[in-house]
Amino acid sequence: MPVIATGRYGFALLGVVQAVLIFTIMILTVPLPLVARELGLGPSGVLLLSAAYGLSFSSLLLLGGRLTDRHGGRPVLRAGLALLAAASIACALAPGYPVLLASRFAQGAGAALTAPAAVAVVRVLHPEPAAYRRAMATWGGLSVLGATVGSVVSGAVATAVSWRWLFAVPVVVALAGLARSGSLPAAPGHAPAVRRPALDLPGAALATAGVCAASYALVASTEQGWRSPGTYGPLAAGLALLLAFAVVERRTADPLLPPGFLADRRRATALAAVMATAAGTALTFVLLSLYLQQLRGWSAAATSAAFLPYAVVLLLSGRLAGPLTVRYGPVAVTAGGLAVAAAGLGLLAGLAPGSGYATGLLPGLLLLPAGAAAAFAGAAVLATGGVPPERTGLAAGVFNTAMELGPTAGLAALMALAATRPSVVGGYAAAFAAAAAGLALTAVAVAALPRATPTTSTTAPEHATRIKEFTS
Repeated sequence: MPVIATGRYGFALLGVVQAVLIFTIMILTVPLPLVARELGLGPSGVLLLSAAYGLSFSSLLLLGGRLTDRHGGRPVLRAGLALLAAASIACALAPGYPVLLASRFAQGAGAALTAPAAVAVVRVLHPEPAAYRRAMATWGGLSVLGATVGSVVSGAVATAVSWRWLFAVPVVVALAGLARSGSLPAAPGHAPAVRRPALDLPGAALATAGVCAASYALVASTEQGWRSPGTYGPLAAGLALLLAFAVVERRTADPLLPPGFLADRRRATALAAVMATAAGTALTFVLLSLYLQQLRGWSAAATSAAFLPYAVVLLLSGRLAGPLTVRYGPVAVTAGGLAVAAAGLGLLAGLAPGSGYATGLLPGLLLLPAGAAAAFAGAAVLATGGVPPERTGLAAGVFNTAMELGPTAGLAALMALAATRPSVVGGYAAAFAAAAAGLALTAVAVAALPRATPTTSTTAPEHATRIKEFTS
């Protein structure tokens, strides 16, 4: 098969997989009340079920990245897709809450293997630095597209048929990916000067447990409050585990997350942009879903339909974001996207009890996705640029971790702010305003970055040099 065809069709397959990984996070968000009624769940059960996929996904991404760098993208991709398919079937057929909960955790584990492995295969499909940057500019918008489609589709499907049918999407895509994975290129062998990274099991265990515990505490805070033992207990444990992880990594010869990796200013700022944008988009889905269903009495299907213009603009903006990133550079596109998204959230901050859809919500729902797609596209290039091929899994794992932790940490902080206001709608408006301010400040930080994009060499001596930089 010609190389250009392999790159085009292979990238399309992997792009659909990436979008579905994020789609799968959102498929229970809108129909969660229906699931709770069917399974007889209380508040704690609903909380854990809503968070299960994201908890295992975010906490296992660093390990998934290390396995990818150690064994190559294609075999880890196959393992992740197989686990995702099996877990999704179990979700659809779950006879009760325990099986559904365990299956959602397993889905997240499959996604944590699949996401960094897919980026590693994209790197093999596009070995030239310029081509890889173009591919990652498109890749950056796939996650928010998957989240949007999940929110739009889930309510309609759950109302018309059953929420169980929503799991057919990850099943079909995972099985299709497995069937076509043999046509994807395998990673080339490592250069002689570069050895395969060690597994670093102590670091993996500490990172997984720490991220999972801290993330659960942040999710629990929205329901239980910050003074509840169910919040501050896991939070303290998670922070202690992450501190231990940082200490262990500095003493490990081949750390799971080299301390120098996040010291790069461009990468750190790009990850902050990813987290801020992901938090803002997640906040919009959560708060507007609550506002429309609980305060305005809309059905789940009607609430999903309210996000259709958002999805259309997001799709169009995503198509433009890649070429714009190539033409104007990732710094300019990321900063501009953050500014536009901040303006959209600022419009939503004008939410009032009598706000109509067309004049009160729709303008913000059009600006936010236009900016978010551009911000994700540019930030993906900045976050993964300048990384040698044998560290692609690490870069992808860190990028996806930021994508997952943004909504978790951001929602916890913003919902806590909303709870301080005397009225529900006033709290929502305050949360939107704070999110808009956060994106605006991040846009300023990104705009201050140097405009040059680092290139990636494939020579063995420079690989060795870059690894020394990461571990220093």
